[in-house]
Amino acid sequence: MLDGAALFTETLPQHLAGRSIALVGLMGAGKTSVGRKLAARLGLPFRDSDTEIELTAGASIAQLFSRHGEQVFRDGERRAIRTLLADGPSVLATGGGAFADSGTRAAIRREAVSVWLRCGLPSLVRRVSGSKDRPLLQDGSIAEVLQRLITVRHPYYAEADLVVDSIDEDVDATVSKVQTALQAWRPPRRLSVRAQAASSYDVVIGRGLLGRAGAHLAPVLPRKRCLVVTDETVARLYLPALINGLAETGIEASSVVIPAGEASKSMHMYCKVVDRLLEAGPDRRTAVLAMGGGVVGDLAGFAAATVMRGLSFVQIPTTLLAQVDSSVGGKTGVNAAQGKNTVGAFHQPCLVLADTDTLRTLPDREMRAGYAELVKAGLIGDAAFFEHCERHGMAMVEGDPDLLADAVLHACAFKAAVVADDPQEERGDGGRALLNLGHTFGHALEAVAGYGALLHGEAVAVGIGMAFRLSARLGHCAEDDVKRVERHLDLIGLPSGLPAQPAPAGWPPAGLYAPGQEEPRWAASLRAGPRYRQGVHVGRSGRRRSAGVPAG
Repeated sequence: MLDGAALFTETLPQHLAGRSIALVGLMGAGKTSVGRKLAARLGLPFRDSDTEIELTAGASIAQLFSRHGEQVFRDGERRAIRTLLADGPSVLATGGGAFADSGTRAAIRREAVSVWLRCGLPSLVRRVSGSKDRPLLQDGSIAEVLQRLITVRHPYYAEADLVVDSIDEDVDATVSKVQTALQAWRPPRRLSVRAQAASSYDVVIGRGLLGRAGAHLAPVLPRKRCLVVTDETVARLYLPALINGLAETGIEASSVVIPAGEASKSMHMYCKVVDRLLEAGPDRRTAVLAMGGGVVGDLAGFAAATVMRGLSFVQIPTTLLAQVDSSVGGKTGVNAAQGKNTVGAFHQPCLVLADTDTLRTLPDREMRAGYAELVKAGLIGDAAFFEHCERHGMAMVEGDPDLLADAVLHACAFKAAVVADDPQEERGDGGRALLNLGHTFGHALEAVAGYGALLHGEAVAVGIGMAFRLSARLGHCAEDDVKRVERHLDLIGLPSGLPAQPAPAGWPPAGLYAPGQEEPRWAASLRAGPRYRQGVHVGRSGRRRSAGVPAG
């Protein structure tokens, strides 16, 4: 005969094995009746936190409220729920006010999958009318009390992992809806990034995250107020979904919308964004949310770093390049006439929320450009990941959601490990500078062509090809390695070098070559000797070997 834990593993997806299911919601939502039947179907123990508290205390909830007051009761309730969660997987029905307590929410988030049984006011009134054992219903009309509780508590319930409507239907029907939701739900991938010695933040990667943005942001924001910086293209596609997702948990948000494109990454636009942020009247606990690609993230992050000497900052990257690279690590800044990213600051986010659904609206050219930063992780120091990219790179740029999510997580983890060891690029033996593979040449290309004429990822791809070719000439890697890298970039549809004129339509961008010349304007300066740091590249055998990697 199967025990509860074994049946639980067979009945639900593996990622839910070993976790409790916590039902949250207002009194009358059906947590106890639904929970009892759900537990029977899953072969799990059923626990009701109110019942357990009453048995332990030898008094009813109403008596405990009367004797000790609500705050003392909530403290005891928090301890009781932690104890119940520590006792192994179960279906747990919580009290109506339990999930409004931050400590209880944190405990449930760690140990359980939370399900909000959402129920409308008319149904709640019908279900609790005549109840004599609910202390909060003793003052005023039932409808007025419940409406006040809805206003206060619904933003907390909206932080639950799942939301299931508990309407006036057979209890078995609601139980089936909960089961279906649990079967379909997949937790987002999550990576912890150590930013400084005593601080860290999470990178959360998955589908449909914008619509649940409030549930992910509420636990980390200093207060429920934020300013969203985005560009015109992303605003049209995703700003309403983000604002609605924030509003579900009571987060107030206003927005600053800038023109799309690299031209906005300038001191002029930085000043405009700062003015707009200050006009909104922020305080030190207001957060800045950057939703967009690398331009928006760098610009908004720099504004967050400098307004009021530093505001909390959240990255919501919507391009592949931003999700795998620029959103992680804390580099922010703008371009100047003297070069790319020459004005800026290190300012770490408190959360990175990477919704891979946003990649579905990304143009093919942008997807391929972002892929250059993704494959870079394998070329710098992860032979197995580069081989994985060789097998699955085309499926990634064509939008396979699982492959993309796994690759984003892997690339972020690689970058996070490097950044943790050298957060402000101060080491003289490589460190964070290793991440600049392809960027010395790439930044030169962008500067000569004019910022925006060439996508950053395209410039990096060319820079990677040039770095490998120069490394081969200097004897740091084999010619076969160069061909292998060029072959892969070509397969993906990325440029791996500068073609001789006449070039294919649209490549290279206007202004890259001097009039009447086939040689780039900056070729002479490259021959004069670029700077190098020791890096790692992938050889045919898959072993890591030293290679000259241009410093960025």
